[in-house]
Amino acid sequence: MTKFEDFPLIMFNKNKIVNKLNYFIEKFNASTNEFEAYKIYKKYRNYMQKLSTDSSVIMIRFSLNTKDEEVKKANDLLTETMPFLQDCDQRFILGLLNSKYRPYIESKTGIYLFKMYENSIKTFNEKIIPNLIEEKQLTDRYDELIAGAKIAYKGGTYNIPQMAKFTQDKDREIRKSSSVALYSFLSSIENELADIYDKLVQTRTKMAHELGFKNYIELGYLKLGRLDYDANDVKKYREQIASVVTKIATRLNKERLERVQIKKPAYYDGSINFLEGNPVPNGDEKELVQKASVMYHSLAKETGEFFDFMVKNHLMDLSAREGKTSGGFMCYLPAYKCPFIFANFNHTSGDVDVLTHEFGHAFQTYMSSAIKVPEYQSPTLEACEIHSMSMEFFAYPYMKDFFDNPSHYYKSHLEGAIAFLPYGATVDEFQHYVYENPNATHQERCQKWLELEKKYTPYKINDGCDYLTKGQRWMLQSHIFQTPFYYIDYTLAQVVAFEFFIQDNKNHERAWKKYVKLCKMGGKYPFVELLNKAHLKSPFIDGTIKKIMKPLLAIDKKISK
Repeated sequence: MTKFEDFPLIMFNKNKIVNKLNYFIEKFNASTNEFEAYKIYKKYRNYMQKLSTDSSVIMIRFSLNTKDEEVKKANDLLTETMPFLQDCDQRFILGLLNSKYRPYIESKTGIYLFKMYENSIKTFNEKIIPNLIEEKQLTDRYDELIAGAKIAYKGGTYNIPQMAKFTQDKDREIRKSSSVALYSFLSSIENELADIYDKLVQTRTKMAHELGFKNYIELGYLKLGRLDYDANDVKKYREQIASVVTKIATRLNKERLERVQIKKPAYYDGSINFLEGNPVPNGDEKELVQKASVMYHSLAKETGEFFDFMVKNHLMDLSAREGKTSGGFMCYLPAYKCPFIFANFNHTSGDVDVLTHEFGHAFQTYMSSAIKVPEYQSPTLEACEIHSMSMEFFAYPYMKDFFDNPSHYYKSHLEGAIAFLPYGATVDEFQHYVYENPNATHQERCQKWLELEKKYTPYKINDGCDYLTKGQRWMLQSHIFQTPFYYIDYTLAQVVAFEFFIQDNKNHERAWKKYVKLCKMGGKYPFVELLNKAHLKSPFIDGTIKKIMKPLLAIDKKISK
């Protein structure tokens, strides 16, 4: 195993790759027996895993430095090649689905894989290749704009993640002045972001129509691999949030304002949780990583060994800096059998959340790496988020090593997770509106966002900030641009993670054992079935959220003491 910086940056050669894939397609279609067909199938999937690794290395390096010209060139070539690669993959899958040797291969891989294949062929046609290229170019441009932020404040220059330490400061004047600086920058790129998004909506709608769908909602759900629930199930789930969680979040927000002694809240007061300031972890990146190492060695043998592996091989890049894209993610590199964790430390409690959340993702890939069918190693996105969000809660007993006042962290984290559900529902319903009404203007979209804020988060304050009163908060949520309909997955996973947290408070060993079992199952089943196999409640069942909230609030009251 070599360190991440030694992983080669492979420039994609479209013609070479397409010719190689066409060779596999021809050989498979010319197979004379089931054993030969299965052998070629495995070689083909191994080659696809190599391409997946090479593309992930490019994506990670572009995220680390959007200004690196060599990496930008590699990313551009990747953007040009991926749709053609997808075209080849679809043709191979079509041959596989129609092959007389399908029953034999299916007996080796399992039926669910072929259900995934049947689903995937509905989402692609060579006619949409130009649209896919344009979509990738537009999302890359969004990333560059956000990553390229240079916000002048108090004699320094900061990017968006770095501004968080100011917008969350205990000093109200600092929160105000830093928020003014932040939203002033966002206003300066509003028109370009609005244009990018409108082009994305139009491009995605064209793809949906070309593939025979009524709108992009149907296509978006299939692209996310949602095989055992649909938009109607999600709508009913959102209504559970609106009827149950919004009331709770409103009450918790009122208590928060009383706690910080703010009688007339302003838009810049939404991120402060305690009068003495929000919990801030002790130590710089190196110290936090050392503390995380102690935590994971104490939590379980397998987590300790895996964290050592991540540190030794430089598989984490954690601090914010100029040119680095915002946010955080985990990306798995199958050819190297390792994940990579990307983050933007900004000296807030979010730094610790990254070390638990993204490590939860990474740990799942480690636990399921022995699964022989590559497509089963990782589940669909909403299930992936269960591993990460649950790990945040399993880390609670160790927060005393990270914070001077861990009870403040517990309260901020748990109540923040509860309040996140209405926000996540806002993002999701907004996207359904957008793709049901693709010709809506930018102003109409922003007005819809304001309507949904009143429905799900009526306690949010926008007055005093032109950017927010115009309903433009959504433009800072990268998922809306990059991965339509993904954001609700975080809320679905959060509900399941709450269940793990409740169980962990009753019996840690039993909860941890169930968690590890879930990680090891990877993506062998679709979301709802995976929950059933793991004996976890489905958020789609009416009443699930209400049942979970009662014991959760009891824990919140207990840990706040």
